Amino acid sequence: MSILKVHARSVYDSRGNPTVEVDVITETGLHRAIVPSGASTGIHEALELRDKDKSKWGGKGVLTAVKNVNEIIGPALVAENIDVIDQNAIDGFILSLDGTPNKSKLGANALLGVSLAVAKAGAAAKKIPLYAHIAELTRSKKPYVLPVPFFNVINGGSHAGGALAFQEFMIAPTGVETFSEALRAGAEIYQILKSLTKKKYGLSAGNVGDEGGVAPDIGTPEEALDLITESIEKAGYTGKVKIAMDVASSEFYKEADESGENGKYDLDFKNDNSDPSKWITSQQLADKYVELIAKYPIVSIEDPFAEDNWSAWSALVERVDIQIVGDDLTVTNPTRIKSAIEQKSCNALLLKVNQIGTLTESIQAAEDSFGDSWGVMVSHRSGETEDVTISDIVVGLRAGQIKTGAPCRSERVAKLNQLLRIEEELGEQAIYAGENFRKTRNL
Repeated sequence: MSILKVHARSVYDSRGNPTVEVDVITETGLHRAIVPSGASTGIHEALELRDKDKSKWGGKGVLTAVKNVNEIIGPALVAENIDVIDQNAIDGFILSLDGTPNKSKLGANALLGVSLAVAKAGAAAKKIPLYAHIAELTRSKKPYVLPVPFFNVINGGSHAGGALAFQEFMIAPTGVETFSEALRAGAEIYQILKSLTKKKYGLSAGNVGDEGGVAPDIGTPEEALDLITESIEKAGYTGKVKIAMDVASSEFYKEADESGENGKYDLDFKNDNSDPSKWITSQQLADKYVELIAKYPIVSIEDPFAEDNWSAWSALVERVDIQIVGDDLTVTNPTRIKSAIEQKSCNALLLKVNQIGTLTESIQAAEDSFGDSWGVMVSHRSGETEDVTISDIVVGLRAGQIKTGAPCRSERVAKLNQLLRIEEELGEQAIYAGENFRKTRNL
């Protein structure tokens, strides 16, 4: 089944910024995808093409990327007449049109919108759900695995105001039996947490950050973790719900040398008058993580160090027995993943499709990670939309863990609701990852 038409337009994401939407039309109808956008982006990510015209949207327009779809990618795809089911061939073709290592010619946002819309068209052509189409592309075994949702319930770092340096504090319901129970636990804990936050920090502390988590004026990670622990206990889920953090430490890494090593970390980076004498080394930051892991039920830490501070990552992996997730370190890029495997720098991948630019490359990144017994956490971005494709991706990949934000804000909840639908549809054909979220390929 060939592609009849490809059309892109500029729409808006959850932060009110423009992003790319792509329609792919085939004999089965119209198939649409919207591209997400990150706030704390790694320097090694594929290029998100922005217009940089300061007179419109503060330079964040995507009209050039839209034009690239409408005038270059779309017409070429239609003329090439590739079967829409052949995702590898289509992604390979559009990558050849760009021809750059970081998608800087046409833009990763232009390529990804086309790639994801094509995947939906391919699923429709085969008359199967998108997750099933992706499962066939990856040749993953059955039963399907429904993921543990990692809910970002407290926002800090670049996603919120206040002094807190660490970007996200998450809860993960690993000790329940089903995905729907996990979502209920997350929603109940979130509501209690919001009430506690308002009581302790004032009504304005109940305001939410980019990903739906509350953003009180908290100064230390211990304050955030104590608040979460109390909320879990009050909701009756002690022992069943664990904690995870996304530190996003590249955001506050200072004074690195040319290799990216030997820098320091400024935990007061949002203060313009931060005192350099209080900046800490990677060893001191690692000691802080070890201390927190000993005190709280933490099962996963993402981006504990900066994206090129390789030695610090490797040293931490040797010291702790939890999931260490590479995001800025690996940027869903097979080359960076290979380096991380060789240096034993992490043991899990954060998979963000817009970091690399096509579904095929994202699948390859996941397969490379699974090949070294890593975990794979499929993730949203801080600038999200109503598109729920990542919910189908996490099930199709059998990844076992997904990061969607808080159980709040419709662009976040949309992904969770889609997983509820998939759970209902699959019934006994699916199992919940639970405590095995890091090892779902062995289930």
